[in-house]
Amino acid sequence: MRFIVDDMLGRLAKWLRILGYDTCYCRRISDAELLRRAAAEHRIILTRDTRLIERIFSGNYLLIKSEDLRGQLRQVLGELNLDTRRYLFSRCLVCNHPILPVEPEEVRGRVPSYVFQTQTEFSTCPGCERIYWKGTHYERILETLKQIEGDQDEV
Repeated sequence: MRFIVDDMLGRLAKWLRILGYDTCYCRRISDAELLRRAAAEHRIILTRDTRLIERIFSGNYLLIKSEDLRGQLRQVLGELNLDTRRYLFSRCLVCNHPILPVEPEEVRGRVPSYVFQTQTEFSTCPGCERIYWKGTHYERILETLKQIEGDQDEV
């Protein structure tokens, strides 16, 4: 599944990328360009903008109801039945490219010494060259996902 997210949902876009979903996010994009790109690239539009929804003649969209990130994630995960584990941590959070595993030696000097000494697995983005590893944020993200999934079970 591929998404295009309007400028009101930047944090949601980041979380969809964490989950490994191809998510286009442009901070300064006109409604007309967003609609054009969604159609051309076969993307589902995620928006909180009811005026934008009125302009959609065809195509897939989801009007996001919550202002709260967790509520937004619950809605998207539930209504679109997204897998939260299969593609986890497979996309760059900054530029949306798929990230690729690299040997630790390839990142020596490009990550803090402590990280290099304590981590064994690294990935890098071929687009922006950002480097990823499973630091403390990894466990926090997994815990947040468990909470959100638990909230869905209660609904």
